[in-house]
Amino acid sequence: MSRSRTNYRPGLITDMYHPDSAYVSWRAGLNGMTTFDLYARRAPFGGAYLLVAGLEMAVEFVREFRYSEDDLQFLAQIRDYEPEFLEELSRLHFTGEILAMPEGSIAFPNEPLLRVTAPFREAILLESGLLQAVNLSTLIATKASRVVWAAQGRRVSEFSLRRAQEPFVVTRSARIGGCSSTSFLSAAHRYRLLATGTVPHALIQLFDDERSAFEAVAETYNRYTLLLDTYDVRRAVHTAIDVAKKYRESLGHILAGVRLDSGDLLDDSKYVREVLDEAGLRDVHVLASGDLDEFRIAELLDRGAPIDSFGVGTSLGVGAGSVERDVEGGALGGVYKQVLYVDEQGTAVPKLKVAGEKSTLPGKKEVYRIGAFEEDVVQLAHEPRPGGDAERLLKPMVRGGHVVPGSLPPLSEIWELANRNLKLLPDRYHRLEHPDEYPIRYSPELCRLRDQAMDAQAVGMEAPLRLALTDSEDTAPLSSATIEPRETERIDGRGS
Repeated sequence: MSRSRTNYRPGLITDMYHPDSAYVSWRAGLNGMTTFDLYARRAPFGGAYLLVAGLEMAVEFVREFRYSEDDLQFLAQIRDYEPEFLEELSRLHFTGEILAMPEGSIAFPNEPLLRVTAPFREAILLESGLLQAVNLSTLIATKASRVVWAAQGRRVSEFSLRRAQEPFVVTRSARIGGCSSTSFLSAAHRYRLLATGTVPHALIQLFDDERSAFEAVAETYNRYTLLLDTYDVRRAVHTAIDVAKKYRESLGHILAGVRLDSGDLLDDSKYVREVLDEAGLRDVHVLASGDLDEFRIAELLDRGAPIDSFGVGTSLGVGAGSVERDVEGGALGGVYKQVLYVDEQGTAVPKLKVAGEKSTLPGKKEVYRIGAFEEDVVQLAHEPRPGGDAERLLKPMVRGGHVVPGSLPPLSEIWELANRNLKLLPDRYHRLEHPDEYPIRYSPELCRLRDQAMDAQAVGMEAPLRLALTDSEDTAPLSSATIEPRETERIDGRGS
């Protein structure tokens, strides 16, 4: 059984205009090999980077993409497609290739996270499913990585089930981002993760008084955590100490931690830590939760809060930004844009959209990372690898419609890759506010292709720039003598 089953109708994971577009292309007889780039124009949360996630779900969606008989009957009811078109859809499955940055990779704005090449109708029908898989997972993984970075090595547990946009995706992505455990048991079972939790206020309120509740918990579990803020934190910690000493002596049961879920977390945590230490309970951890995010965690630790671990729920589960800091959140604006079309005569037609910050770059591309986050180079696929210590970031995931063996590693390996990458990423790009802009260099060939395509569009859409193909799958080299790039080859990591 796959780790993230496709338990829906894959053929209908499209927007309405996707089968409509496929129908128009079918009627027009246009179904040449087409390349699409999937990327984000900006990093989420005002940050500098994206932590890539969701590829497993994306590839499983592609692998399962089919139209069932019920799907086709539904399409026939909502649109007057010709029967022959529906017959083609009944046989349609993905036959192309997908290259992608593996999950756990760090990417930057305007770099292709996925590169899809397939007959036009196959490629266009995948758009929404791919974006849905990658957008949410990458958003949550990036959010989790920011929260974990703010915690400065302290453990972070994901507590977001009750408000998560998609609970399984959130838990999986939070693990990629570095969360050490989850409160969501079904996801812990599915992904083989550590499940953690304390006790709710309702359990404390179930008893006549707080001491009785604490004693019931201490008597029940060998190691336990007590929730202190149901009534009064500063009174509760003394009660917790009395109970801890009593049941350690009588049963050998250990108070592992106390949790603060509301109130003045800074002052209360200082008071609780001081009282625990004075009682000789220096090994008891202080846990904090309650509407926390990376900004609040960083603020608490900067002000000296003696908190040992954090539980983060809502802000992680919905990928929230910060109203107080005017930081946008809640969605990753990933897009899927056509960049190259090979027509029926075998010539390549670069595709370009000119629309301000929504403008696109044409051509089939590769992304290389120079050194340990010195800079990234985006260039055309046919160009030679850049000199120096350059790593190719786009890896083959699907070839000829089949998943490449080894391209979908287990979650444990994805976390290891993400953890290694996040440690290598310099602090200036980790900063929660006003991070440095990561340098991305666009090759002169790519800039020339963009300029030539823009000139061709200026002449008129009836006369697009057409490039001969070599025997390889990539476009032939362009002449470098005619048009110089209009813009600088280097742009910042948040530019358009």
